[in-house]
Amino acid sequence: MTNTPELKLTPTPGQTIGPFYGYALPFEKDNELVNHAHPNSVRLHGVVYDGNGEVIPDALLEIWQADEDGNVVSREGSLVRDGYTFTGWGRTAVNNVGGYNFTTVNPGATDQGKAPFIMLTVFARGLLNRLFTRIYLPEDAAALANDPLLASLSEAERQTLIATREADGSLRLDIRLQGEDETVFLSYPRES
Repeated sequence: MTNTPELKLTPTPGQTIGPFYGYALPFEKDNELVNHAHPNSVRLHGVVYDGNGEVIPDALLEIWQADEDGNVVSREGSLVRDGYTFTGWGRTAVNNVGGYNFTTVNPGATDQGKAPFIMLTVFARGLLNRLFTRIYLPEDAAALANDPLLASLSEAERQTLIATREADGSLRLDIRLQGEDETVFLSYPRES
């Protein structure tokens, strides 16, 4: 038996070309975590930009969030859009001018005093792996100030994660993949 050096494997990209959304995506009401008629529904929207400030017309976004009471939903059938069941998950393709829309609820804090947020994942051309970030609600200044992630960032970086509440009650957060005002993206070692 011969001695061979230990083989070191390197991770391969999540996708080699693409994205491959075509025939399987999107699905009906994919961006409706709640029905528009829900008394506490809120519109989450924005635009996805590349490093040159140009809109990205073919990105795909997913969100995960707690319900209004801060409960992380663990129901089966996240693809079910029956108008009643909140599953905490949604997906949408951006339109041809980079815009995205979700109909959801304001998430509650998962623990007393914590800042409520929505997890967002971005899939887009040129990305070998998805990008992860958060969307924080703007109202609770004390909770935002005490959030460990936000506290680790500069003021300019923090602002890329805090949505703006518009006059109609909707939330707006534009996503910038690179360049000036680049959105802060998170790294998860198991996902690298």
